[in-house]
Amino acid sequence: MNSPETAGPKVTHNEAIKAAIPTLAGTIAATLADPASDRFSDDDQQFIKFHGLYQQDDRDLRKTGKKFVMMVRGRIPGGVMTPAQWRTFDDLADTHGNGTLRITTRQSIQFHGVVMSRLGQLVRRINESLLSTLAACGDVNRNVLAPPIPAFTAARETVFADCVRVADELRPQTHAYHAIWIEGVQLDLSNPANKDFVDPLYGRTYLPRKFKIAFVIPPLNDVDVLANDLGFIAIVENECLVGYNIAVGGGMGRSHGNDQTYPRLADVIGFVTPDRILDVAKAVLTLHRDFGDRADRKHARLKYVIEERGVVWARAEIEARAGLQFEPARPHVFTRQGDLYGWHRQVDGRWFLGLFVESGRVKDDEKCRFKTALRQISDRFQVEFRLTTNQNVLIANVTDADREAIDRLLAGHGVKTADQASPFHGAALACPAMPTCGLALAESERYLPGLLDRLEQLAAESGFGGEEIIVRMTGCPNGCARPYAAELAFVGKAPGRYQIWLGGNAGSTRLNRLWKDNVKDPDIVPELRPVFLRYAKERNAGERFGDWTDRTILNEPASPATAAA
Repeated sequence: MNSPETAGPKVTHNEAIKAAIPTLAGTIAATLADPASDRFSDDDQQFIKFHGLYQQDDRDLRKTGKKFVMMVRGRIPGGVMTPAQWRTFDDLADTHGNGTLRITTRQSIQFHGVVMSRLGQLVRRINESLLSTLAACGDVNRNVLAPPIPAFTAARETVFADCVRVADELRPQTHAYHAIWIEGVQLDLSNPANKDFVDPLYGRTYLPRKFKIAFVIPPLNDVDVLANDLGFIAIVENECLVGYNIAVGGGMGRSHGNDQTYPRLADVIGFVTPDRILDVAKAVLTLHRDFGDRADRKHARLKYVIEERGVVWARAEIEARAGLQFEPARPHVFTRQGDLYGWHRQVDGRWFLGLFVESGRVKDDEKCRFKTALRQISDRFQVEFRLTTNQNVLIANVTDADREAIDRLLAGHGVKTADQASPFHGAALACPAMPTCGLALAESERYLPGLLDRLEQLAAESGFGGEEIIVRMTGCPNGCARPYAAELAFVGKAPGRYQIWLGGNAGSTRLNRLWKDNVKDPDIVPELRPVFLRYAKERNAGERFGDWTDRTILNEPASPATAAA
């Protein structure tokens, strides 16, 4: 691959503008200062991603002209928030956003519907809460994931501390973020440190594309670790962390009709002790920096480097860059993914409460004042809010004395703490899609709950009602809700049309495969009815839907209609 500093002209426009303005400042400050401006320039739309922002428009209103709004994403390592931080985000959703908080699949929170005039104050308030938006998006390391559940092993706190260490070490060093969002001024280029700035880790042009890291503690794969560019798989012995198996080269994104793009699970390449994780993180990141494809952003993720150059080459290159030799990977097994709902004991004897959040959207409605309830918990109790990669929230560090009071508070706002979600709903994920995401080809968040109801009815009619199938939906093939690791997935193709993917497993260690390429909404249940009926009759004892479809349906000759699709 071409290195951007030495490459010829064949690089994307994104690479050219990063090389021209490595501070990432663009003209963002000037646009914010212009009271008549409601949008950023095309180039600045790329720069603001590094600052944690996306420019969007409300697609429901396009017939009357584009209404530009911003999505703002927090950088919250491991998804852990204090009550004060939760209060800040809750306030900002009402005063600067659309009144909701959106928990993401990377343990963060997004604000939607933010207009230009409120953008600067929102980002500044997030920073005042001691969180940030820097590097929540862009061609850099994104929010680092960690296991959210404070149960099973005392090593969890050590793993979380390692997550924070890696997140801090891989943070971009440009002063533009502080100048624009904290000081409210354009970056001072008369200062040589700014004028001649090149990030000491990322270089002049940063990464070819985004980079994702996750920490996990087997056997629960609650972060889908193999879907990340770099995974740290904790090896725990006698309640103590002894090190990590290293996994590289995962990623979910693909493009319709482009066989050069595909989802991929990471390869485990060896074991390291905890004192070497920063060396490994930098080595893997710079491998992506130096060898990633800068001529085609659709082919620019690290997974393509690993797939095309090979795992043996990658291991040797990472060892050389990190100055170490990997030990053989230690045994580990992932039995399932997902979150725990309801009340559970922590390792330290306190309690945590897992709360289901449909598609991660924290809001109040006529049935449930969920957002208000969480705000009142943050006002009254010294707890921790832990966001999960399955878009749910845990209320952690609850004392025996406070548990009953929290139960009463939640019940008073219509929030259940038991029997919170049906099996399909409780295991499902959806990306936001319409109306804000500019990449969406079909509905997702707004559409999936109704589809899940239909699928659960079909499961009951087929003879396995009340059982779980992991269902995920995205409005486009980019994979933000990790659809290609689900037992059953729907990927948007066009308005009201979806691909159907089958065959992932409970531990998120096997990709699913395309089964139907272009199915209209009214045809989804009829297409799946014979599959559900067969599953109920033919499965082995205890065999999950994903395992059965991988063993049977996906290995059968395609029908003429399927082959034509």
